[in-house]
Amino acid sequence: MRKKLPIGIESFEEFQSEDFYYVDKTMFIAELLQNWGKVNLFTRPRRFGKTLNMSMLKCFFEIGGEKGLFDGLMIARSKKLCEEYMGQFPVISISLKGVEGSNFEMACAALRRIIGNEARRFNFLTESSKLDFNDWQLYYALTDLKSGTFTMTEEILVDSLRTLSEPLVQHYGRKVILLVDEYDVPLDKAFQAGYYNEMVGLIRNMFSNALKTNENLYFAVLTGCLRISKESIFTGLNNLNVMTVSDPYYCDSFGFTETEVQELLNYYGLERFQDTIRDWYDGYQFGNTSVYCPWDVIKYIQILLRNQDAEPENYWANTSGNDLVHRLLQKADQTTRDEIETLINGGYIVKSVREELTYRDVDESIGNIWSVLYSTGYLTQQGRLPGKQMKLALPNREIRELFIDLVKNWFQDTALADTVRISRFCAAFPAGDVATIQDMLNDYLWDSISVRDTAVRNNRKENFYHGMLLGLLRSQGNWLIQSNAETGEGYSDITICTPHRTGIVIEIKYAHDGQLEAACKNALKQIDQKKYAQGLRQRGMKKILKYGIAFYGKDCMVAIAHPVL
Repeated sequence: MRKKLPIGIESFEEFQSEDFYYVDKTMFIAELLQNWGKVNLFTRPRRFGKTLNMSMLKCFFEIGGEKGLFDGLMIARSKKLCEEYMGQFPVISISLKGVEGSNFEMACAALRRIIGNEARRFNFLTESSKLDFNDWQLYYALTDLKSGTFTMTEEILVDSLRTLSEPLVQHYGRKVILLVDEYDVPLDKAFQAGYYNEMVGLIRNMFSNALKTNENLYFAVLTGCLRISKESIFTGLNNLNVMTVSDPYYCDSFGFTETEVQELLNYYGLERFQDTIRDWYDGYQFGNTSVYCPWDVIKYIQILLRNQDAEPENYWANTSGNDLVHRLLQKADQTTRDEIETLINGGYIVKSVREELTYRDVDESIGNIWSVLYSTGYLTQQGRLPGKQMKLALPNREIRELFIDLVKNWFQDTALADTVRISRFCAAFPAGDVATIQDMLNDYLWDSISVRDTAVRNNRKENFYHGMLLGLLRSQGNWLIQSNAETGEGYSDITICTPHRTGIVIEIKYAHDGQLEAACKNALKQIDQKKYAQGLRQRGMKKILKYGIAFYGKDCMVAIAHPVL
């Protein structure tokens, strides 16, 4: 029987106990020990295996851990390293993913719960003969509960990680390894909810106590999406070893490599989907290595095992609100819109990338948003230039499709806000005013972002313009509008019934060769051949207008057939 796919599994122990397929990343441990850093910060986009790797580190280093979990894995070949380090250290492991709330007090309560629960994992310390009364008191301060809530004060909370390390060192006689997953989530949530300054102060002091002045610390590993500037939370921490997506270290420790994806597909008998998966989910450049998004690959394989006709989807993009792209579009001037268009159409833009920012910096400039989009996986680099400049591009088709959809939604929201303009545009359709329709539609296209990329299928390009036009026409609340509805002998792009019993049928074409007039004629010909107007007659429309509209980049042409009375 084949191993199960690890959908959403972030616990390393489960891979062995529940027989999940595991892409072996255990040499991350060896590289971490060889490239020694007292405090190690790894920044990678979400869903690239950060939490699983942290769970792996905990299982490997922690005293009392199940050493058999690593049997048959690559790290087991390094016998000397395993003898020296495996199961030799007390490990404090927390995730700050759940530190959030509508106010600072609620976020602090969540942080107390996370640290208190981790402290209670070491309940055996209450019976340790190696601890004195003061040690016990400190431990009880971390674990005391009243009515299900941890009672530690903010003063105790700030020092909690260092406080917890002291009795562990007393008990085991070994220094502590500290693992902090999703270290930047509390700051992101605090920025969104309006208590950023308070949370920065708390996290800064906590990290300073745990990482800078903690003599009980052997080493620490932190993970997150962004490298938050030293001025924000790492003040005075001179022993910070940062590995971002740009650095030539640990390049294959997060994400799947080409070889790993090939082996995965071979195992499940899906080799023929390699090119499709590469097109959609590869393209992230970590250091000098191209990697796939693991979440996407596993999710698509899960679907393929049930239905091999299934199309790929935006699995990674749909796990977040994609607020950063929204913010970019809202701030975009004409230059930025042209740059977004270049990206969508398969090109690259050159930007100076700042990988060390605070959350407050993000909205200060368009340049900072570009930098964060790079750090969080919406963009990747295709080469470095002098002065910290990079060639930035969309990594793959999944992100390109995401941008196209968000651009379409942004355009519609912007266009519909000008009610006078949109009403004039829509009124031209039942009036048969081709000149106004074409002129205004060209203006709308100039204000928007077009799809010209040769890698995008023509029907996908037509869908983009179809959606754009449909969104504009739907501003008329008293029109009955149908999209891709069965009528006559096929499916018409757009049909409209107006209150004055004027029926409108619109066929859209993308003129891949730039021949707009010919594309319009083909659209009108298709309307007649497929008898798209038949459904409108059955609905009692007295007059029927047939439009063929052709697009090419930011240009369009509108043609009308003689009205049918």
